[in-house]
Amino acid sequence: MTVAPPPKPQHPLGRFASPVLLVVAMWVVQLADAVLPGSFTGFGLRSWDVAGLGGIVLGPLLHASWAHLIANSVPLLVLGCLVAVEGTRRFWTVTAVVAVVGGLGTWVVNAPGTLTVGASGLVFGYFGYVVMRVFAPGRVAHRILYAVIALIVIAVYGGSMLAGVVGVADGVSWQAHLFGAIGGAAAALAGRRPRADRGALRV
Repeated sequence: MTVAPPPKPQHPLGRFASPVLLVVAMWVVQLADAVLPGSFTGFGLRSWDVAGLGGIVLGPLLHASWAHLIANSVPLLVLGCLVAVEGTRRFWTVTAVVAVVGGLGTWVVNAPGTLTVGASGLVFGYFGYVVMRVFAPGRVAHRILYAVIALIVIAVYGGSMLAGVVGVADGVSWQAHLFGAIGGAAAALAGRRPRADRGALRV
């Protein structure tokens, strides 16, 4: 019988590299879109168009303007880093779940042909994850800590998040916001299961 050694802990600062790199990628894409001919926004999520499903991956990297990108960058960094505290793998898993759930929900609910771009779905997804993480299985101390963090996040971003779903202006996708938040909540509730021994056991 062989018990695998526990994984080497990741350096705390290294965990924040992923959300930083994600935001950097968005800025690089926006810069390339500004200097190259044509527009990249056509690669976004186009509802009810099977060919537009690639926007589930590409859409969050694309923005309609610099102002749009700037508005998403700060909350994405803050909330993304709160998710990344649990590790790089957790961050990218949550990001993938949010992108898929948020993208598919938006693709179905939006009017046919509607083009959606921007990282706001990810922002709402990270918000949903941080808030719902309180109710996920885990140590009591961790859940208390997440409850405190969730209260702070709700106090800082709660009003804008609610307005992003029920009080959006024309041209803003409340669908991406709503389904992104649902994806984040689902990732929080499904992502943690109690385990007696986290080490791999081979016999």
